[in-house]
Amino acid sequence: MALLEVKNIEVYYGVINALKGISFEVNEGEIVTLIGANGAGKTTTMNSIMGFIHPKNGEIVFDGKNIVGMPTNKIMRAGLTQVPEGRRIFAELNVYENLMMGAYTSKDRSQVKKDLENIYSLFPRLEERKTQMAGMLSGGEQQMLAMGRALMSHPKLLMLDEPSMGLSPLLVDEVFEIIKDFHKNGTTILLVEQNAGKSLAISDRAYVLELGKIVLSGTGNVPAALSGFGRTLARTFASMRGETYRSELIDSMGAGGYGKTVADVAAQLGYETVAFLDDGQTGSHILGKCEEVFRFSNENT
Repeated sequence: MALLEVKNIEVYYGVINALKGISFEVNEGEIVTLIGANGAGKTTTMNSIMGFIHPKNGEIVFDGKNIVGMPTNKIMRAGLTQVPEGRRIFAELNVYENLMMGAYTSKDRSQVKKDLENIYSLFPRLEERKTQMAGMLSGGEQQMLAMGRALMSHPKLLMLDEPSMGLSPLLVDEVFEIIKDFHKNGTTILLVEQNAGKSLAISDRAYVLELGKIVLSGTGNVPAALSGFGRTLARTFASMRGETYRSELIDSMGAGGYGKTVADVAAQLGYETVAFLDDGQTGSHILGKCEEVFRFSNENT
């Protein structure tokens, strides 16, 4: 049964059409992932669901009710909670106070106390630092705090926006293990991530966003979905350069992160200068190398 249904929503920033009629659903008990390059529309999608942005067209149905136009506080009370990109903890409040902000909708103090104990059992470091100012925590601890704060509201659907962003590889592994634990405990999850390999590995299903459109969907942990992400990445950067997308070069490609994706594409093009790229590299360096790869591709088509 679909807990969340996004139906043909269109979102504009002024005259810019950021979301172009996207549709997807999240069934109760699933982990569903939205993946795509920067600017694909992932965060806009999350903000639209939470009511921070109002779609011009389309419906967002949560637990059987259309929530488009509903105030964000009422959406949260209905059971939908977001861990935003960049964590957005209250830096000048301590850890305990941040967690209690997540429970502000609850009137049952005894239940809040039990929930707090549960969060401390999930994240022992938060209990150790409960009187510490949140702004003094490490990036990984702040992510744990943001996730713990969200769980204090007992969400029917937990939305996580780029939870691994800015974390070390060891902390990324830890965050994904925590997400798996949430799921095992019965939490339905909508995950937005650029780390395709890890997010697809834990997902029941996945959707790929490209420039405001969903271009691929399917089971999260199958090779076809992984190679599909490689194709999407290639198409995105090729279109940014106004160049030709040569699908035959990468249709069989698997995905192991942006670095490996670009390196594999480059290798198939016979372009060796980016062969050193590894799984962990992202950002402007990758973008620059993508531009070089597809400039080379276009010149040699």
